[in-house]
Amino acid sequence: MLPVLTAAANRFTPAMSSTTRLTVELTPKARVDVIDIKQQIRERFGDVLDRYDRALYCSHHTTAGFFDQGLVQRMEHNQDSLQVFLHAFQELFPPGGDYQHDQLHLRTELTDEERRTEPRNADSHLKFIGSGLENCVPYTNDAGTPVYFVDLDGVTDHKPRRRQSTIVGFNDEHAIERLEFNIPVSSHAIDSISLKDASIGLYEHLQEIVRRHGIDKGWIELQLDPGERNTGLTVNEYETLLMKHDLVDVLRNPMRHAAAKGRSMLRDPRAIPGKAKNYAKYDLVRLVNQVLDSLDLNESLIERVIDRLFAFPASRFLRMKRSVRLLICDADNEAGTCGRIIQGTYQSPILVQWEKAASGTRRITATIKRCV
Repeated sequence: MLPVLTAAANRFTPAMSSTTRLTVELTPKARVDVIDIKQQIRERFGDVLDRYDRALYCSHHTTAGFFDQGLVQRMEHNQDSLQVFLHAFQELFPPGGDYQHDQLHLRTELTDEERRTEPRNADSHLKFIGSGLENCVPYTNDAGTPVYFVDLDGVTDHKPRRRQSTIVGFNDEHAIERLEFNIPVSSHAIDSISLKDASIGLYEHLQEIVRRHGIDKGWIELQLDPGERNTGLTVNEYETLLMKHDLVDVLRNPMRHAAAKGRSMLRDPRAIPGKAKNYAKYDLVRLVNQVLDSLDLNESLIERVIDRLFAFPASRFLRMKRSVRLLICDADNEAGTCGRIIQGTYQSPILVQWEKAASGTRRITATIKRCV
């Protein structure tokens, strides 16, 4: 069992739950689609969310999620700006590349039937991780502004995928308990660890805390200790080829990865070793400027820092997160009962490191919160 380093509990108990849970099914119209989920909620449930100060939006998928509210506010909630921002990561992780995850004959966990239907979507997973998309985000509620569900793999073989999101309306949050854990990591400089792994024991411990406090709706925030460096958190599919090969390739050199996978290489495949960096530099200037334009920033120091950027680790380019959230919720037809940690079939919180941990462990804080 994973040792708890420190713990602090708050025995707050609400008199009555004043929250609302909604489940929304979404149908994307394109492989990369940006859907105003608040509009969908209003069409199906009316103004039920408007009575709450805040809302928790959760995706059940590893290639579709939400950006934090601050980023969307910087884009003035403009859907076109968001599409431009996403386009930069589409070119950084182009579809159809030579990704190990997409070599379905190597995927030993798949049956023959699953291999016939499994999407080749490694690029979508990497876009999700690299762009900083999140599976679960709290938003301050404003009836006049949209909330975007971002799908990076919404259509496969010309067929839209079925997507699901859970939304919790609430007015306030109360921290119930806070614990610190030492997570054992390997001696490899670049590696990833599923925090859902039963051998770690983290999930089981957190679920027991949820049960003990009788939390029906809320979230668990997993956050890296401020002293942890060269590491990040995400929620995604912990598939061996994706995590141990494709993501490792990106973390070693994100810009060389982009150049090697990009369409520009097809013109002269033999030139990849010598020209990759030059192609990447050209593409990086163009892509970063597109992003800056989408954020309405007038000046850029890109020309002066471009060479330095190539020497920086992935943390300076990819939007790896320092914290992730896990939804706690009761069942649709069992309102008011004790909740459980809710995640999609393939979702797992993942710790990623791109430099060896000196102590062989990474420290994480788990804060359990109740929505009221």
